[in-house]
Amino acid sequence: MAGGEAETVSGPVTGEAVALELRPAKLLSRGAAVLIDLAVTWLVFLLVMVGVLVTTASLDEAAVAAVSVAVFLLVPVGGPIAVETLSHGRSLGKWACGLRVVREDGGPIRFRHALVRGAMAVVEILLTVGVVACVASLVSERGRRVGDVFAGTLVVRERIPVARAPELAAPEPWLAQQVNGLDLSSVPDSLWLAVRQYLGRVRQLDAQVAAGMAGRLAEELAVRTGVSVPAGVPAGSYLAAVAYERRERERRKVGALPRGVAEVEVPGGGAGAVPEARGVGGEISPAEGGGGGEGRSGGQAGTGFVPPV
Repeated sequence: MAGGEAETVSGPVTGEAVALELRPAKLLSRGAAVLIDLAVTWLVFLLVMVGVLVTTASLDEAAVAAVSVAVFLLVPVGGPIAVETLSHGRSLGKWACGLRVVREDGGPIRFRHALVRGAMAVVEILLTVGVVACVASLVSERGRRVGDVFAGTLVVRERIPVARAPELAAPEPWLAQQVNGLDLSSVPDSLWLAVRQYLGRVRQLDAQVAAGMAGRLAEELAVRTGVSVPAGVPAGSYLAAVAYERRERERRKVGALPRGVAEVEVPGGGAGAVPEARGVGGEISPAEGGGGGEGRSGGQAGTGFVPPV
């Protein structure tokens, strides 16, 4: 708040008073998605109409006209409605362009949203060749056509490059000693994920909202570890220190693993050494010894027996 005026947020807001980062689709990408959907829809419509005309050749003109109207309502009008309902706002064209139809609050659409969009698309896109939809999208702040306004929906981009999480800075030495002995084995992955998300977006949150979220996360960490937050330490700093400590433990654990398979030490020899096999009387057996040649004259190979001279 500055100058006595409250700052307003035009986008959807969650229960934590955090604005959702919905990225509306551009007009060009929406137009490309519509062209793909129309091409597929009319191809299916023509194939169905050919089949209908072949099967209804024996009927009179009134019956053929009624069937044709029914096919038109089912395929070009009902088809997109069914596809958006079943796919939760992602038709073939939107899938190809990385788009999706969502509610204004960011949730998935339902049948009533798809029905309103499909009914208005007959006027906006089919009857006016898309002129009304283009003008409405250009005028709208978030690129919404008339069907989106009446249905309470928004076409957003799904394929957004994910920004790399900020690197955790090492905490102060005295704070590092406080968290060094914590038992983090009982902390679930969901809580670690919440902590990482908070640390990555703390600069984008309102100060009071950030403080409240940090306090709740720190309390839950204290319950899991069995150690309360040190007195005088801000909850956000404590979360950053614990997250840094966990990351360092994981790095040390990975660094302590052996790089290769250790050699097996054989008793009586060096690493990998094999003791010599000797026969009776200490003679080396030709089959097992290192000579590789024949034994003594008249001796049997591999028995260790030496005949008298």
